Amino acid sequence: MSDPVSDAKRASESAWPPGGADRLLEALQADHMPDLGHVDMVGLLLDPRLGKRALVSSFGTESAVLLHYVTRIFPRIPVLFIETGRHFAETLAYRDQLAGRLDLNLVDVRPDPATVAAEDPHHRLAHEDPNMCCLLRKTFPLADALDGFDTWISGRKRFQASTRAALPAIERDGAHLKVNPLAFWTRADIDAYFTAHRLPRHPLEAAGFRSIGCEPCTRAVRPGEDARAGRWADNPEKTECGIHLGPDGRFVRRRPA
Repeated sequence: MSDPVSDAKRASESAWPPGGADRLLEALQADHMPDLGHVDMVGLLLDPRLGKRALVSSFGTESAVLLHYVTRIFPRIPVLFIETGRHFAETLAYRDQLAGRLDLNLVDVRPDPATVAAEDPHHRLAHEDPNMCCLLRKTFPLADALDGFDTWISGRKRFQASTRAALPAIERDGAHLKVNPLAFWTRADIDAYFTAHRLPRHPLEAAGFRSIGCEPCTRAVRPGEDARAGRWADNPEKTECGIHLGPDGRFVRRRPA
């Protein structure tokens, strides 16, 4: 009897890197998203062709919804939190609160301390070169942490910003698949879920923070701005940290053979 995970991997490997058809991705889309009006998200998350899964969470203002939603399906799924060393104290407290409340299988992912000490000895890199700061503190560590996983689960949503307006429910992220279970949810859906399940809110949300990353690069959102306007507000060309660039724009880390 064939193994669906192994079969899916072989099909994917034969069509990857880009240039040919991605047969695994196309099959998953056809099976779980036959039309724009219906997405079988639970069926997609349970599909054995996704292989070994991890959930990646920033423990931001909407993270409790994704964490609750996914861990009801996979109670012991690894929850990867990128501990950059530059988070708000409130975010770390919220992480610990949710980890206890939801009994999370939490994994703190940290950058290499020697690299950070060499490249950012005075903690000025966030202001001088924010792309490099994200690369060292977030992109490289997550790439290492995802080794051994086939699929990772993200909390991104279309309503968060114009740059995410066409976000798919499932996409290719280099050698991994990425599932965005809440891609089509609205802000009202998120708020209703918080209320229905009595989930705690991030303590900075009441102060006007709608999207929360590292402290040096995050401010409160002003009236009329979209939810992510407070991220890298002094760098208008920067809208993402780099972990969500997708297979064509993602930085690929080259490791020694």
